[in-house]
Amino acid sequence: MVDQALLVLRIGVLVLLYVFVWRIARTAIRDVRGAQESMIIRPGQGFEHLPLADEQRAPVATEPVPPGRLLVVESDVLPAGAAVLLEEHEVLIGRDPHAAAMLEGDGFVSARHALVRVRGTSTSVVDLGSTNGTFVNGERIAIETRLSPGDEVAVGSTRMIFEPGS
Repeated sequence: MVDQALLVLRIGVLVLLYVFVWRIARTAIRDVRGAQESMIIRPGQGFEHLPLADEQRAPVATEPVPPGRLLVVESDVLPAGAAVLLEEHEVLIGRDPHAAAMLEGDGFVSARHALVRVRGTSTSVVDLGSTNGTFVNGERIAIETRLSPGDEVAVGSTRMIFEPGS
């Protein structure tokens, strides 16, 4: 009876060990390969554009709105006070050489870690399946999260404050 219990216990430990090794390998492969791009259609793509009647047209802004930014508060790889300008509709954060906020040297940051999306006056951040996660105001995010002025975004050892364009 005792021999059978020890055999079951050994098998259980062996199964847990294999699951642990499999999870590490899967995470490493996913991090090396990078996050997969989603096939989400951009707003308005695939639809016919119907012109509005002249009286329904919205007034056209004559002055460009300056872009928002993420101001670095603390980082092991970027100087405090550095800013990541949110000039594009999508701004990549990570170790990837094409990232707007390249955090090369931070071992806690994935190649394609997070994406900041700017849509009109709305700015949001989404984690791209990173290993160590993206945090907004100290809470790990699982879905795209809208940013408000003064929100803190943390990626690896880098903490940044969101400042919208005025």
